[in-house]
Amino acid sequence: MKFARVLIGSISLLALSTLASKAAVVCNEEGDCWRTKQTHEYRPEFKVTVHEDNWKRDEKKYRMRDDNDKRGYYKGGVWVDF
Repeated sequence: MKFARVLIGSISLLALSTLASKAAVVCNEEGDCWRTKQTHEYRPEFKVTVHEDNWKRDEKKYRMRDDNDKRGYYKGGVWVDF
């Protein structure tokens, strides 16, 4: 019984850490960045880079846009759904 509780606790912690790691900062090649609570599969032609949530950006090169959890990306300063 004790083993089962330890196992369930370990699985719960692993699940929580996996959820937390999905947060990210995504930037396009134009310098637009946005935070997302979950990462999506971005096709290479979208030309975006996914960074960890604690990524420090160069404020002269990158500008933060509104957070967006929808599937999409910024292009030309406009949100494009995919």
